Amino acid sequence: MKKKVALILTLFLPVQIILIKVLSNYPLFVEKWYSNGIYPITSALLRKTLGFFPFSLGDLLYALLVIMLIRWIVLRIKQRFKDPRRWILNALAVLSLIYFCFNLFWGFNYYRLPLHAALEIENDYTTEELVELTQDLIATSNELHLSITGDDSVKVEIPYSKYELLELSVEGYKNIEEDFPELDYHVPSLKRSLYSVPLTYMGFNGYLNPLTNEGQVNTQIVAYKIPTTASHEIGHQLGFAKENEANFLACLTTMNHPDPYFNYSGYTFALSYCLSELYRRDPELAEKFASELNFGVKENYREVREFWESHKNPFEPIFMFTYNSFLVANNQPQGMMSYSYVVALLVNYHKSRGKL
Repeated sequence: MKKKVALILTLFLPVQIILIKVLSNYPLFVEKWYSNGIYPITSALLRKTLGFFPFSLGDLLYALLVIMLIRWIVLRIKQRFKDPRRWILNALAVLSLIYFCFNLFWGFNYYRLPLHAALEIENDYTTEELVELTQDLIATSNELHLSITGDDSVKVEIPYSKYELLELSVEGYKNIEEDFPELDYHVPSLKRSLYSVPLTYMGFNGYLNPLTNEGQVNTQIVAYKIPTTASHEIGHQLGFAKENEANFLACLTTMNHPDPYFNYSGYTFALSYCLSELYRRDPELAEKFASELNFGVKENYREVREFWESHKNPFEPIFMFTYNSFLVANNQPQGMMSYSYVVALLVNYHKSRGKL
């Protein structure tokens, strides 16, 4: 890299960091000019340009970056880290360029208005409201389960291929875009991740590539979880960066999906959040409510739990800690543990609509 260009990019890095810090105090500005201005254009353009590829270019890009990093380290070792001023400058310049692309194509969304403000619903709730919602979710989950299986003791088996599940996920957003124009998803780009096996051992259902805007779904996971995972990644593609917000959108769109299997996936996903939050507040009541679930619903929960337990390994906590730290650094102080906000959105959507 030319020395002058490298120096300019390196000096630009602290400027970017300061700019991000300043912008984080102005969510209305970010919401108007980036999340509803620049981002919808760049994200749609990326999805339209790259979406027709049957494989993930973002996954290949990550592979290339890892190869380049390994090559760089090997070269430094071979040269015994000579001329540090030059290679440190070049490394910082590359980091500055990646940081710029990350924020331009995605990262500024971390500093937009919270989802409840964008959708114009409240974000607070009482334990009584939580109890009422949990009871409704249990009743609907049981009803959906029985209507699909005809037997309350067997788990739901998804009849679609994993590719079909990705295609069908888009329908949930089409179903609610009239009520929420912010959720218009007109250029789909959902793909099976090339790294589904490693993602499984890392403990992840999927991810959004911030540089290509491709939604990556780990298709090794239990099929019954793919509808909510795919819908979660679409939420990210629409610019809702925070994990708890994308989880709420996964609930919202699958529960309002025209397909009963998606409904079941969504309602039981929402229920798991409510039961977890209720357990924090009243363990006895949460246990009582959980006992009211059809045995088949519990079997679906057990299937998911056993899948993840079978892939546990000593490195998973390291990956989780790293990702959690990334979330905290990007305006999500609760990291991955953000049950309460998801429940708040569910409760208040329930109140505003009279149902979920």
